[in-house]
Amino acid sequence: MVLYQAECVSPIGGIVVISDTTQLWAVDYADYVERMYRRLQRHHGDYQLRRAIDPLGAIQRLQAYFAGDWQALAGLPVATRGTVFQQQVWSELRQIPVGTTVSYQQLAVRLGRPRACRAVGLANAANPLAIVVPCHRVIGSQQELTGYSGGLKRKRWLLKHENASPLPAFLHTDRA
Repeated sequence: MVLYQAECVSPIGGIVVISDTTQLWAVDYADYVERMYRRLQRHHGDYQLRRAIDPLGAIQRLQAYFAGDWQALAGLPVATRGTVFQQQVWSELRQIPVGTTVSYQQLAVRLGRPRACRAVGLANAANPLAIVVPCHRVIGSQQELTGYSGGLKRKRWLLKHENASPLPAFLHTDRA
């Protein structure tokens, strides 16, 4: 299988995009590219990468998002492979409006699985499409900054960029 890879520079570091001709397969930070390749192998099997300038217009849309166009990433077709539960979580993540945060508990309730907070957290951490599937919008139940596979500084930056509301207390500090 042939997949296409492109990179872009963003205010929070390099971003790598992988797609076929119809869907995004992975979006991750350049400093986590090896993790992204392992996930692709695990979920999609063997693949061959070819360089591309802007597969599916994803680079242009990411740049528009970073410039403040909040709807730029909406509707990008994605190929998420994982368990049924992971796919449900990732689908629900795309329903969280820009500028909004939800807790892991709230997300579990939305999925009809109120006791599945930890499972939601694990699915969130396994998200193969950073920013496009906005796992950064999920915070702790006490509105605390919790894990993000791209690092907490990036998560904080993304939430500030989106003017997250209600504004969690951790956004008022510069600590990681």
